[in-house]
Amino acid sequence: MSAEMRSNFLRTQIQDDLDTDRVSAVVTRFPPEPNGFLHIGHAKSITVNFGLAEEFGGQCHLRFDDTNPEKESQEFIDSIQEDVRWLGYEWHGEVRYASAYFEQLYEWALHLIEQGLAYVCDLSPDEARAYRGTLTKPGQDSPYRARSVVENRDLFVRMRLGEFNDGERVLRAKIDMASPNINLRDPILYRIRHADHHQTGSDWPIYPTYDFAHGQEDVIEGITHSICTLEFEDHRPLYDWFIENLPVPHRPRQIEFARLKTSYTVTSKRKLKQLIDEAIVEGWDDPRMPTISGLRRRGYPAAAIRHFCEEVGTSRSDSVVDVAMLESAVRDELNRHAPRAMCVMRPLRLTLTNLAEPLKLQVPNHPVDQSFGHRELVLDAELFIDEDDFREEANKHFKRLVIGKRVRLRGGLVIEAESCDKDADGAVQCVYAKCITAVPGDDPADGVKPKGVIHWVSADRAIPATIREYDRLFSVSDPGKAEDLSAVLNQDSLTTNTTAMVEPGLVTAEPEDVYQFERQGYFVADRYEHHSERPVFNMTIGLRDTWSNPNG
Repeated sequence: MSAEMRSNFLRTQIQDDLDTDRVSAVVTRFPPEPNGFLHIGHAKSITVNFGLAEEFGGQCHLRFDDTNPEKESQEFIDSIQEDVRWLGYEWHGEVRYASAYFEQLYEWALHLIEQGLAYVCDLSPDEARAYRGTLTKPGQDSPYRARSVVENRDLFVRMRLGEFNDGERVLRAKIDMASPNINLRDPILYRIRHADHHQTGSDWPIYPTYDFAHGQEDVIEGITHSICTLEFEDHRPLYDWFIENLPVPHRPRQIEFARLKTSYTVTSKRKLKQLIDEAIVEGWDDPRMPTISGLRRRGYPAAAIRHFCEEVGTSRSDSVVDVAMLESAVRDELNRHAPRAMCVMRPLRLTLTNLAEPLKLQVPNHPVDQSFGHRELVLDAELFIDEDDFREEANKHFKRLVIGKRVRLRGGLVIEAESCDKDADGAVQCVYAKCITAVPGDDPADGVKPKGVIHWVSADRAIPATIREYDRLFSVSDPGKAEDLSAVLNQDSLTTNTTAMVEPGLVTAEPEDVYQFERQGYFVADRYEHHSERPVFNMTIGLRDTWSNPNG
């Protein structure tokens, strides 16, 4: 864990709570709503909650705040659990659900009614908004605020029994309609929803709001520190009001920190769903999505995501982090841990005119780390090189193959181009070259060294592959501000290459195996569509940041 993570203000406050015996052990929670896939912002919250619990020898719960059944599904529940585990964390005990506490929450709502602190309100949503007031104008009491305890209890019980239609009535807390904090202006505690729930079926025709349920869930589970993002800061007085006015056995402490926002990214679930609904992306796990499953499918290592979240640090100031920082963490991780391989994206045939017999080569799988070992490649007389690596004529800045000039084949011999064949349109079809050296790694005896190194594959042994070259989905740094997301899309965010050829050893690559394709970038075998008969690789990231350095 980095020094920044160790010294963040959350750690300081938790340490103070332990030192002053306010708590004897640390219990945190990660409480996602199962209404979508987790994204990079959630990854930050996961590392904070699980990381702090781990650092202080405590526990972290995974709890689904499943109080809105119309937008929730088992698919989201399953994906969230998989994402948390993939990031390298394990929650304490069983998976928890707000729905498991519905009976207790209902009893506590009855308690508020009996204490004269909650009432059933019949205002329509539009009427309720009008009565609520504004940031500069206090609200007005609902005409139903003066209902008796007996009437409120009767109506609420009947709501529970399913006697009323959706939206006909709500249960509200009785706090202060003139409060400068709008969250305290008699907030809704329960609303009527005749909707089946993925955990409780049709048992409940009423559902608690997030604001009412969240703090009480923390109480039930013995959470000591309810760590939220800053948008919940104005909700903290309400969080505390419920705890102060209910017979709860325990009092958690809510602390807020700034959520993680990255450039060139949207994380609004509504906007992410829009991208899916409009078929801009293929789904929640499209490799261009900022979802954890999307980043995983693109080949981003879990360790790089964790490192990025820790390096960003934790503060109370909203800011936007350059997504290049995440991409840099990915490059650093993969540079150390990805084996090397060769892939020719746009094959151009190269004939070695004086290579009498195939030459077996032992090529290192990593340029520095010897523990990766070696692989055997066969250098044949017929090869494929990338068409961008050859020109008939070029200036001195072109460090690749030119007629009359030399290059070294990666892991192999030094060659010199002699001539080329063209089609009727003048496009080069085949390049002819002679071998200048006979032993891999040797320099030419005449002292004329090669201008560069190019990659290659054997024309007869290489296997065809589908390569998906991915880039950032948006062309502007703050796409969330755009009225029309389609207007700020990067039209080159996905290019599918079906002509690529990869070295034969990649036929054994397993889904999610990541490689550095020499001189191209990092690529991952697709976790769903890759198979040995037809390999499919997704581009994880290029070797350089071409956004801040367009010529790089």
